Amino acid sequence: MFHTARMNLNLDDLIDTVADTVQQHYPTHHWAQFALGMLMLVLAALFAQWVVARIVLYFAHRLLVLTERQAWDKSLARHRAYHQLWYAVPFAAVAIGIGEVPHIGHMADVIERLAHAGAWICVFFALGGALSAWQDVYAASMQAQTRSIKGYIQIGKLALALICGVLVLSIVIDRSPLWMLSGLGALSAVLLLVFKDTLLSLVASTQLTSNDMLRIGDWIEMPQSNADGFVKDIALHTVKVQNWDNTVTTVPTYKLFSESYRNYRQMFESGGRRIKRTLRIDATCVRFLTDEETARLKQFRLLHDYLEEKQIEVDQANKNLGELASEPANRRRLTNIGTFRAYGVAYLQRHPEIRQDMAMMVRMMEPQSEGIPVEVYCFTAVTAWTQYERIQGDVFDHLLSILPELGLRLYQAPSGSDMSGLVSGRIGGGSGSASTIGSAESGRLRGELPTL
Repeated sequence: MFHTARMNLNLDDLIDTVADTVQQHYPTHHWAQFALGMLMLVLAALFAQWVVARIVLYFAHRLLVLTERQAWDKSLARHRAYHQLWYAVPFAAVAIGIGEVPHIGHMADVIERLAHAGAWICVFFALGGALSAWQDVYAASMQAQTRSIKGYIQIGKLALALICGVLVLSIVIDRSPLWMLSGLGALSAVLLLVFKDTLLSLVASTQLTSNDMLRIGDWIEMPQSNADGFVKDIALHTVKVQNWDNTVTTVPTYKLFSESYRNYRQMFESGGRRIKRTLRIDATCVRFLTDEETARLKQFRLLHDYLEEKQIEVDQANKNLGELASEPANRRRLTNIGTFRAYGVAYLQRHPEIRQDMAMMVRMMEPQSEGIPVEVYCFTAVTAWTQYERIQGDVFDHLLSILPELGLRLYQAPSGSDMSGLVSGRIGGGSGSASTIGSAESGRLRGELPTL
């Protein structure tokens, strides 16, 4: 006890000695006292900044590392959230201690308000960095592949900016924030006009995300905006679409909510991609099959069952006609184009890469001047573009190659070489070719149209 009392006595003596020394060397001039006070305030602010940086932020860093949240720690450091809090400490220290500086006068109030506003600005910048770090951490998760929170992050940053602006302005002009908010009512019309696109994008972004109308990675097609490709980014104001030619189309978010577009996500999720393509058959080659052709086509594996069944139906129908069956026009007969359609359906039903549980047909459409369209409608079992094109090519390669076996041919408009070959064949053939050429030449000399 005696030892403790002696230590207390020595400590009191030391404090008294230090106080006497400071009082002896304390300047008597006002400007010197003011400069000394400002110097001490700056040193105190820097010391407080060092304490926060080395102790508080260090423990925050260690806490994130120990809880296995290194991604958060790296993202916060990348977006300088720690540094913004670090910068806020000197402003806060100045705002608290500026009133203790001697002979500062009325400037203390101004400096206090500015330092107070600066501290809040740094805090809000740190909060914005935390939101950006959240976006980075979320982008690395599996959920980010289907849903984007970038629009919500931008909404949060916009709200922070508005709150920070109102708070800082109220501190600088020494008014209540409620007084500032009440004044915004008179400017509501101007604010609605200025932030019209932002408000539209806010509603559209919320609806698109909440209703699951659009995801990152969706293939969309929007001809009015020249967008045809995969969605790369969904933000508050814009949606970026990478087209197939590797260009990027930026579409306003509200357009994707107010205008129509095609989303192919359901196609990928269903696992089937549609084939819808027509073959145009030359109308002049469509005819009835003869008995010999029917017997030959029965040897085709894909047509044997169909022709056997149809032959029974045709024979029964013709038997019911009686004597009228002697006239060929009255008899029921098979056509080559109908047999081709049956062959196409049988081929698709046995194709291993065609979905059998989805719609499948080979139908004849309305005849046109370009031939008789025969449409193939089915779904592939894979949705990848390259595999889809390979399957579609294999199907039509086979169908095009089987046409001559059924006495059919594709319609093809004559080209210039076809016409020239026809004319040269007419001119070069026959015994009277020379007289034909001569009469044509003389006719052209008389201004008459040539005749072949």
